[in-house]
Amino acid sequence: MGIEIERKFLPAGDGWRAAAHAVVPMAQGYLNDLAMVDSGAMQASVRVRIEGDEARLNIKSREAGPSRQEFDYAIPLAEGRALLALCVGGIVEKRRHYVTHGAHLWEIDEFLGDNAGLVVAEIELGSVDEAFERPDWLGPEATHAQRYYNLALAARPYSQWRGEERRALDLEEAASC
Repeated sequence: MGIEIERKFLPAGDGWRAAAHAVVPMAQGYLNDLAMVDSGAMQASVRVRIEGDEARLNIKSREAGPSRQEFDYAIPLAEGRALLALCVGGIVEKRRHYVTHGAHLWEIDEFLGDNAGLVVAEIELGSVDEAFERPDWLGPEATHAQRYYNLALAARPYSQWRGEERRALDLEEAASC
């Protein structure tokens, strides 16, 4: 069983673009929806993702925050495409930019389609309290703000957010991060 320890941030500007050493187009969808996970009817999200010319099936436990169980499997591309057609909610399209800073790899997701205009930076860590070097382009943390999770973006995309939701994290969310 794998454990994912990941923190999410909103970039402050686009200084990360010049440091990106790779970009991969992605499309992903979910075989269950946010309401099923939020209600506890399902204890995990089930995602299918097409990454360039590869496909993956991913299962993540429903805990909010930086640490949760994760199971990730490579699947044939044709099966990935067939599963993507079965997904509920919207398809999340993005370009993932890979940026190495200090000893860590950052994944900066530049969303497209219904989520265009949103950019989220993620870092995977070895432990919840692992220290990392903060790049100068890093803005507020969004780890505990559910609306920035891809499952939530499939259910309610960025294009549907109200003005105050589109601005930086509000004080309550920022205090819990």
